[in-house]
Amino acid sequence: MRIFDAHFHIIDFDFPVIENQRYTPPCYIVEDYQKETALFNIEGGAIVSGSFQGFDQNYLLKALKQLGPSFCGVTQLPYTVTDDEILHLHKNGVRALRFNIQRGGSEDLSKLDSFARRVYELAGWHSELYLDAKYLPEVASTMEALPAISIDHLGLSEEGLPHLLKLVEKGVRVKATGFGRVELNVKNALQTIYSIHPDALMFGTDLPSTRANRPFEFEDVELIQELFDEQAADKILYQNARKWYDK
Repeated sequence: MRIFDAHFHIIDFDFPVIENQRYTPPCYIVEDYQKETALFNIEGGAIVSGSFQGFDQNYLLKALKQLGPSFCGVTQLPYTVTDDEILHLHKNGVRALRFNIQRGGSEDLSKLDSFARRVYELAGWHSELYLDAKYLPEVASTMEALPAISIDHLGLSEEGLPHLLKLVEKGVRVKATGFGRVELNVKNALQTIYSIHPDALMFGTDLPSTRANRPFEFEDVELIQELFDEQAADKILYQNARKWYDK
């Protein structure tokens, strides 16, 4: 089946890579990604900036140029970024702003409301949050009022799932990624989220699966094909993310 890989990382040591929480990731360049996904029908995807890349944009622009126009970028930016820089990034394929609360390296949640609105109004970007969903009640009212938001890695925890589902009802999207890093029943989470909002789930490989207990494997795709009929699987693996990032 066709796949729009809604979440993966490129780690190029020709550009700044910052140790984060005593962790330094392995090198993982575009050629590594292409080799590892060669047997998949990848028709596009989203390169996501990690905590270890801070606010560097140069690695991302290089990778987007290498991968071509069917791929886009999800970046981390300081609140002080200029409108011109946001529009420059948009022109070069960036389509979303990331708040990495779980690991740091991004702007903090105090700027979520105003910053998310700013990038949406200026460039049509949505904002992505990487955090344990058990903390969602602290920002739920803010998120519900924002125009376009997604949550990474199924919200990470079983404890957080009920909070995540309430936001799915409000239109928040969810990355069906990182099955080897979450602490929840993946099958139940996928089926429940889809039943509430069929457009919500967006599959991603999470390659190279930095810090995950188990890296991405082909069985993660097969799981979706087993749980859902062909039409639903195509929405999760391709359509939902393709529409979400096509701005």
